[in-house]
Amino acid sequence: IQGCGGRGFTTAFDFLSTKVAPSVDFDHSCSDSVEYLTLNFGPFETVHRWRRLPPCDEFVGARRSKHTVVAYRDAIYVFGGDNGKNMLNDLLRFDVKDCSWCRAFTTGTPPAPRYHHSAVVYGSSMFVFGGYTGDIYSNSNLKNKNDLFEYKFATGQWTEWKVEGSLPVARSAHGATVYSDKLWIFAGYDGNARLNDMWTISLQDREHACWEEIDQSGEIPPSCCNFPVAVCRDKMFVFSGQSGAKITNNLFQFEFQGHMWTRIPTEHLLRGSPPPPQRRYGHTMVAFDRHLYVFGGAADNTLPNELHCYDVDSQTWEVIQPSHDSEDSKLLNENTLYAIKLLSFFVFVFSQMPSGRLFHAAAVILDAMYIFGGTVDNNVRSGEMYRFQFSCYPKCTLHEDYGKLWENRQFCDVEFILGESEERVLGHIAIVTARCQWLRKKILQARDRQRQSSEDEGAAGGSKDMPAGNRPSGTQPLLEVSIREAEAQPFEVLMQFLYTDKIQYPRRGHVQDVLLIMDVYKLALSFKLSRLEQLCVQYIEASVDLQNVLSVCENANKLQLDQLKEHCLNFVVKESHFNQVIMTKEFEHLSTPLIVEIVRRKQQPPPRVYSDQPVDIGTSLVQDMKAYLEGSGFEFCDIILLLDGHPRPAHKAILAARSSYFEAMFRSFMPVDGQVNISIGEMVPSKQAFESMLRYIYYGDVNMPPEDSLYLFAAPYYYGFSNNRLQAYCKQNLEMNVTVENVLQILEAADKTQALDMKKHCLHIIVHQFIKVSKLPNLRSLSQLLLLDIIESLATHISDKQCAEMCSDI
Repeated sequence: IQGCGGRGFTTAFDFLSTKVAPSVDFDHSCSDSVEYLTLNFGPFETVHRWRRLPPCDEFVGARRSKHTVVAYRDAIYVFGGDNGKNMLNDLLRFDVKDCSWCRAFTTGTPPAPRYHHSAVVYGSSMFVFGGYTGDIYSNSNLKNKNDLFEYKFATGQWTEWKVEGSLPVARSAHGATVYSDKLWIFAGYDGNARLNDMWTISLQDREHACWEEIDQSGEIPPSCCNFPVAVCRDKMFVFSGQSGAKITNNLFQFEFQGHMWTRIPTEHLLRGSPPPPQRRYGHTMVAFDRHLYVFGGAADNTLPNELHCYDVDSQTWEVIQPSHDSEDSKLLNENTLYAIKLLSFFVFVFSQMPSGRLFHAAAVILDAMYIFGGTVDNNVRSGEMYRFQFSCYPKCTLHEDYGKLWENRQFCDVEFILGESEERVLGHIAIVTARCQWLRKKILQARDRQRQSSEDEGAAGGSKDMPAGNRPSGTQPLLEVSIREAEAQPFEVLMQFLYTDKIQYPRRGHVQDVLLIMDVYKLALSFKLSRLEQLCVQYIEASVDLQNVLSVCENANKLQLDQLKEHCLNFVVKESHFNQVIMTKEFEHLSTPLIVEIVRRKQQPPPRVYSDQPVDIGTSLVQDMKAYLEGSGFEFCDIILLLDGHPRPAHKAILAARSSYFEAMFRSFMPVDGQVNISIGEMVPSKQAFESMLRYIYYGDVNMPPEDSLYLFAAPYYYGFSNNRLQAYCKQNLEMNVTVENVLQILEAADKTQALDMKKHCLHIIVHQFIKVSKLPNLRSLSQLLLLDIIESLATHISDKQCAEMCSDI
């Protein structure tokens, strides 16, 4: 993770220094890969770290808001805005390497002074469109614009594009982005009303360029202004903004290929993630890797300064916690820094964070976001520049890995016999018993019957089976579990949920598909799967329409699903729906009791009942697998992992799902005694590090002491995890958390893993902080060789004077 400032180390593995960590093909032929682990010291920037950069000097340019910033190569360019009195049209340049400001060189006629315009970069040029112009001081000549200007970075030349044909209506506070060689303009304010139209123009050929209005479809955002747009995964995203008198916190996604809009539901309760940012306007949003980052804005008369992050792949929000270090630390010696961290932690940290603001601007260079200007408290314009260091961690593949286990049906050890037709569905005891207590009881009952049958056969002279956990792979028969109350199709949807925490929604609105999810909902109620209940209700309620509402209502009545029936009845009696529904053929064939209920409800709606009881959202896959590892899954263990001779029971299906090393072993050369020796190459990890690795395998946890990170740094290669997420976290953990308190443990781990440069770094810390290190109890438990290494380092680096002072202190 490269950057300027700070002190730490980076790895020798090339993929960790790239902007986005790619998927990794692991080479298991290199069993001793741990021997090649090196952590080369060099500059790095702590991830999730805010840093206050030099502000713009008033002699260079005024403080401002409602301006734009763009990134080109190693510089940020600031154009326009207002300083509280006048509109601006100067162009400023901030060099991110030198951290210096200057006025950008310009020739030609620049755009008129303006604010709430847009600016984008295409090729080696910046394009400025629209905005609000005039003299705000004298309140004259104020108007919106629809002009398009180009600024060439190489020559500093401003030129206006004169475009023939139809033009977008003049506007300000709109959204703009570049995709597929075109400039895309969306929504904004035309001086009288807010807009939600979209226009595009090709930036490739100036001579033949013309504006084209886009025919949008789907869930088009309402007319809005003062919102940001960002492109990620070949889609454009719009978040929040002012829509008439209403301010929302909706997130919309636009597909460039089909011109289709989709409103992304939050579902944060079901996903176990934080809610989306509160409604706001005047904020910024930038894209990096698979994430969208939202900062600032005005939110319900406040100016929050939390940084919110949206994961496009998992569709979850989170609030980014800033790192605990500060750029000011470069100016302090180690003793002073240690004291400040203890005595004034919060001042020390948050002095580097930007305060809340709106109408600021943001851009991304490499792996960092730069935020400049804006309006802060008391309507004051800012000239501050801040830098935020992104993280490049590969996504967690826990759900996908377990999902592949379900799809491939490898290592299945249970067979469910379903319904009157006795259709059979295979599964894995470990996953099912971790996620569903109702099915767990069924499996335990079936296992008891199987054990009793084996004992009866043994008493009758047959061969007695081995205990379930000790049978070699391939010799254990499938455990048969009969479930009469479930049919195969809805049960398979339920199983998919158990493995992935999600269900693959069928076509929304089609009657047969809605009825299928209603059957799944019925099973979720029977099996007490609260999380699945909520997912089904969400899908069904979103799928009810004029064509299927009566069928859904009748089925809900038949299945005694009162919540869904209530939703359907309320849908039918709505003023805009009622006449259309009762004129359909389906209404003629509806059961008499339901017709009576609909008519009575239309005549006398029941009083609304509000409940302040929290919704039971159940437990997530991560929570269930965590509990399973910590003890609830012990009776279902079917493999023994041996760490330096000490046994640790585990579950084959879980290990195989998460590690290609274990998958290949269990498929091709499963040990006859059901025991597997654990190492990482030639190195045996500590017990503590091994437990950290199991937490990662079972439920994706990456929190661990820094010394564990050294042991596990090469684990993704050796065990063939889906990507290098664990390694990226190990690297960050070591960069940020080597302290006097844990330096001895990390020294031991570095010695054991042959990470010589880390060992050297630890010895350096020990030498320069020996007074403190000498008082640590762990010093007395070090090996004789490590103690000799410390003595040798002390002798090499400490002067006679320092030695005398140290002896007197001791």
